[in-house]
Parts: sequence; C-alpha cells; structure tokens
Amino acid sequence: MVQLEEVEDEELDRVQVGEKDFNDDDEFTDTDSEISDDDIPALPSETLTDRVLALRDMVPPSARRRLANTYDTVKSWSWSGLMLSGKTMWVVSTSALLLGVPFALALVEEQQMAEMEKEQRMREMGNEVSRFCFAIG
Repeated sequence: MVQLEEVEDEELDRVQVGEKDFNDDDEFTDTDSEISDDDIPALPSETLTDRVLALRDMVPPSARRRLANTYDTVKSWSWSGLMLSGKTMWVVSTSALLLGVPFALALVEEQQMAEMEKEQRMREMGNEVSRFCFAIG
C-alpha cells in the first residue's frame, strides 16, 4: 500500500521582505510623491500577434477545431452568397439593357408620333377656323 507524506514548503513559512503591520499609523507614510516612472520596471513589448498566438495555448484543441469549422462554414456561405448575388445582378442588368433600352426607345418614338399627330390636328383645326372666319367675313 502507498503512504502519502506531507512535505512542508519552507517558502510559505518564511517572512517576506517588506512585510509590515499596516495597522500602526505611526509607520505609515505617503509615498505617492516619491514614486517616479523610473521605478516601474519596463514590461516586455508584446505585439498583438504574440498575444493571439498565446491564446492558442489557452483554448483547448476541440474548441479550436469547432471554432475553425464554424469560421470556415460562415466564410463558405458568405462567399457563395456573394458570388450568387453578383451573378444575379449581372443577369438582371444585362437583361434590363437588352430588353429595356429597345422598349424605352420604342416608347419615346410612340410619344413623338402621338405629339406629331396632335400637332397636325391642331393645324387642321386652325385652318378650318381661319376658313370659317374668311367665309363669314
């Protein structure tokens, strides 16, 4: 049978440097004015890439795999949707040009013809009125 023996850690029992009883108000001093920026140790410069790569160690492989699959699925659906909408817009715009432009030209021509007929009728009515006035006078 295995016996377990507890080993005391000497570091936990040792008094730390700078440990004081802060309940004693006589020893308390305001040190805000004494602290300068030179006393603060410089942190190692980390880039965003380093931080993101460090996250890889924190996230379990199964969760990373699930996130990667979800990202790939969303990217695939988005790309397919964009391609489909682009092709649809191409078909709609070319169809509008091929069918709409000749229709618009025919419509404008029809309006011009109607305007010319109306103008012709006005001239005929003006001629009849002038003949009527000359016939009376």
